[in-house]
Amino acid sequence: MLLCGVDEAGRGPLCGPVVTAAVILDPENPIVGLADSKKLSEKRRERLAIEIKEKALAWCIAEASVDEIDRLNILHATMLAMQRAVAGLSRVPDKVLVDGNRCPRFDMPCEAIVKGDSLVQEISAASILAKTARDAMLLELDKRYPQYGLAGHKGYPTPAHLAALRAHGACEIYRKSFAPVHNIIANPPLWTEDDCS
Repeated sequence: MLLCGVDEAGRGPLCGPVVTAAVILDPENPIVGLADSKKLSEKRRERLAIEIKEKALAWCIAEASVDEIDRLNILHATMLAMQRAVAGLSRVPDKVLVDGNRCPRFDMPCEAIVKGDSLVQEISAASILAKTARDAMLLELDKRYPQYGLAGHKGYPTPAHLAALRAHGACEIYRKSFAPVHNIIANPPLWTEDDCS
């Protein structure tokens, strides 16, 4: 039976896409050290991501955009990104295992597993791919928008991030449906267009 693990990264941040990954591991080619991506160091995650891509039978990384998050809400956008990740696999799994408490609609059986990223290797692998892919995206966004400090907080609503938002306003990379961003748009700071160019 081909089991596919699915997980996401980036539901909580104020900006950027939500990223998902789907992974079918090869039982004949085990990967040592798989765990919830949040419990691994950045270097360990990066090393494991390379190994997963080399050894897995199939893997796919997908996303839902900021516009889709604002239009659908973060939950439904995440479900859409998960569907895209599974649809993008080079092999069709017999069953999908999703981290969390709800499943998107798939053409095959699906089971939601709370804390699955710590319990199921396939989900751990998906967690690592999603996290490393989204972190890489945020590093690129940080180069374009250095005023927000995205490389440090990865878009999460830290005090420093909220202060930067208040100082510079919200650019197009921000999720306007999220309360902190919505509030800043409703009460914009004194800033110029140059801040978001």
